[in-house]
Amino acid sequence: MLITEILARNARLYGQETALIERDPGNKKRTEITWKDFDSQANRLAWAIQARGLKKGDRVAQLMTNCLEWLPVYFGILRTGAWAVPLNFRFEAETILKCMETAEAKMLVFGEEFLERIASIKAALDQTVGHYIFVGPRDKAPAYADFYLDVMENQPETEPLVSIQLTDEAGLYFTSGTTGTPKATLLTHRNLEFACYVENNHHQQQHDDNFLCIPPLYHTGAKMHWFGNFMVGAKTVILKGIAPQWILEAVSEEKVTIVWLLVPWALDILFAVESGELKLHHYQLDQWRLMHIGAQPVPPSLVKEWLKIFPHHKYDTNYGLTEATGPGCVHLGMDNIHKIGAIGKPGFDWEIRIVDDGLNPVPQGAPGELLVKGPGVMKEYYKNPEASAESIIGGWLRTGDIAQQDSEGFVWLVDRKKDVIITGGENIYPVEIEDFIQNHPKIQDVAVIGVPSLRLGEIAAAILQVKTNQTLTKDEIDQYCQALPRYKRPRRFIFADVPRNPTGKIEKPKLRNQYSGQE
Repeated sequence: MLITEILARNARLYGQETALIERDPGNKKRTEITWKDFDSQANRLAWAIQARGLKKGDRVAQLMTNCLEWLPVYFGILRTGAWAVPLNFRFEAETILKCMETAEAKMLVFGEEFLERIASIKAALDQTVGHYIFVGPRDKAPAYADFYLDVMENQPETEPLVSIQLTDEAGLYFTSGTTGTPKATLLTHRNLEFACYVENNHHQQQHDDNFLCIPPLYHTGAKMHWFGNFMVGAKTVILKGIAPQWILEAVSEEKVTIVWLLVPWALDILFAVESGELKLHHYQLDQWRLMHIGAQPVPPSLVKEWLKIFPHHKYDTNYGLTEATGPGCVHLGMDNIHKIGAIGKPGFDWEIRIVDDGLNPVPQGAPGELLVKGPGVMKEYYKNPEASAESIIGGWLRTGDIAQQDSEGFVWLVDRKKDVIITGGENIYPVEIEDFIQNHPKIQDVAVIGVPSLRLGEIAAAILQVKTNQTLTKDEIDQYCQALPRYKRPRRFIFADVPRNPTGKIEKPKLRNQYSGQE
């Protein structure tokens, strides 16, 4: 079933029930729409897109921060048979332009946050973009753009008749760029449909569940986790803001049952509870049943501390990639708390292999590159046949991540293949060191990278972000790291903020460029 058909079914079954809620605590606003409203907006936008001459196979880019309109716009694009092209809202103007040129997008739907960036590249955008639609306050709409509500006025509420097959292309997603220039990942309607079943199978969402969505919707992670609720017509809260107080207020006041957090936000909540800034008895949290984390390696110490404070929570972690239609190709499972630290077993209808550089299976327990196979594997890297051929071999997707599998079949992520540090001939996996240092009571965040060494080739450098109101010396952290094997100990300590992208991944290319002059 196409995901656009799932939306139509939800509108039929649950039309007057709430589908989406937007909470904007900074501006003290709360708005919501029903499943009927959601479906209607998507249809009317689809007709408006078609009225501007776009057709099946054309590309429509979406440059918006999380808001109530985000998902109706996305589904409106899909219902025309055009490809949805969600763009990272943190991309600078030049990166936006490169992505738009790669996609050859004919339309751009955008929010007020991007007015300056678009203005700086509009002359170049106009080479392919014939139509701009502005989603934001009417008085901020530029003269060159149509206003979102106006384009939908007087358009039919019925679904446009477009023949779409599961094998048709649906979306062009640009990778987060943590390992370099973003690549265009082409996903099909089959990929998107499969992601719905994967998420619902893993987390068993029911119609009375409520999902708190905080991460950016342009990314496959947030959207595909929402798909689990979407499958059963359950409501979702879109929260604009990541302050621990706002998260707990949303959980309490909206009776949220499922929250997907990134590592920094989970740590912030723990720190706020630990410091007394948050008093848990001020909130109604009994209905919150599941906290899960994905998008980056999760320090086991975080989960252990979390379960001390929230002992009734189920916990899960999901591993995934944009190229695998988001999270779920490997997942821990809600009943496998004894395996904290592992990313889990193959997800619903997924297969895995761990191989050496020659793509031969490694012995059980040995580290090797993780390969995954399933209906969520992307069609290709768009306009990049060389990268596609390197990444997909016989249906197997090369993840670029180093992993190992234990005797019970659980997979443990060792590190990104490109992040491995080779010092004096020994392989050092930064995630292992990061997990160790994260246990230090004064550390808020940590990243480990390799920096050049004339004698050893590379040495490990630790970038340390210290908790607010704490002090930490190099001698203290060096003494703490004496518990590591000698070759794994960081040789350099740098006290600075740890940069993470919107999905919580450490921006290691930026750190390597800053501290070693190379990526």
